Amino acid sequence: MNRTEIEEKVKSFLIEELEIEEENIFPDAKLKDDMGIDSLDYVDIVVIVERNFGFKIKAEEMVGVDTFAKFCDYIETKVN
Repeated sequence: MNRTEIEEKVKSFLIEELEIEEENIFPDAKLKDDMGIDSLDYVDIVVIVERNFGFKIKAEEMVGVDTFAKFCDYIETKVN
């Protein structure tokens, strides 16, 4: 899966399942501050990522993952 496919898939589930406005999703967008993702949303994200990408997110691996681009980077390292 290439980077563009990952970004599109992530953007799609953020919009559809977490109801984040598309204009709030850009590479440097902060997950919490710009997109409004809270701790309950992270629980949903774990389930969605496992369903869509086939791996489980580990909390300790998410340290420092605070933007859309870094989140896509993390997924890219796991699926490739």
